[in-house]
Amino acid sequence: MFTVLLICGGLVGFYLLLCVTVLHLPKCKSMAKLHGKTVIVTGANTGIGKATALDLAKRGARVILACRDESRARAAVTDIQRESGNKEVLYMHLDLASLKSVRSFAENFLKKESRLDILINNAGLVIGGKTEDGFGRIFGVNHLCHFLLTILLLERLKECGPSRVVTVSSMAHCWGKIDFDCINTHKDLGLGNSAVALLGMYSHSKLCNVLFMHELAKRLKGTNVTCYSLHPGAIKTDIGRHSNLWWRLFMAPILLLFFSDVESGAQTSLYCALQEGIEPLSGHYFSSCAVQNVSAKARDDAVAKKLWEVSERLVGLA
Repeated sequence: MFTVLLICGGLVGFYLLLCVTVLHLPKCKSMAKLHGKTVIVTGANTGIGKATALDLAKRGARVILACRDESRARAAVTDIQRESGNKEVLYMHLDLASLKSVRSFAENFLKKESRLDILINNAGLVIGGKTEDGFGRIFGVNHLCHFLLTILLLERLKECGPSRVVTVSSMAHCWGKIDFDCINTHKDLGLGNSAVALLGMYSHSKLCNVLFMHELAKRLKGTNVTCYSLHPGAIKTDIGRHSNLWWRLFMAPILLLFFSDVESGAQTSLYCALQEGIEPLSGHYFSSCAVQNVSAKARDDAVAKKLWEVSERLVGLA
């Protein structure tokens, strides 16, 4: 009995040590106020996006929740307005599985809103299937439509500078690769619908995010717009809400014990959006509110340029 108690005590102690070290995420310490500023957050009706939007609203920003699900988005608007005391929080429809919807959103936004100071490309998913335009859903939502959205709004960002583009990637980009033959042949980052295949394609899409910001920074040199990619941490979100029941049951205890809350997950997004003095680090990748080194494939100039050119062609900009 004593041995069992000793082992249990050791496990509890080890877990508590993890909680205050590896699992502990630092907070964004910026005191920036955003009165008179306008921010777009994609996928802001839940999870990290909602927590990010709430913090920005508390700072006085006019916050646009760019979301697909109207009922959930309007509920999020109500929550954020109540918690922040800021009525300048509103919903605009954006379906990132549709290039037409992205173009419509950008057109409506540019007509109705005179400013754009911060664009946060936050939305992401892990699900099979195709988008409205025939792209793999992970590829289309996580990269292509955010790519198009950013390009369509870039001139407004330049007009309102200094401004920033923040794209939520993941440490999963470390396992990603860009297969241009697969993209050109299948309009997707990979093949298959198994959990392993989908996680692989998710990793590939997150590498696309990092390379996109790497190349965008080069193209923004000489302007007053900067851009950043980031890993939010291991966070309890509902990104896997479309996964099968057995996968969700398997993940539930892991999420409970080893993943942080969404408020913690928003901190690096906020850091990249708000922190003073990081402008020289445009195009870099951040985690735990600090710049991080990335592998050679995540800063490959040739691959980043080619991905940009292929993305332009696929979304109809080339």
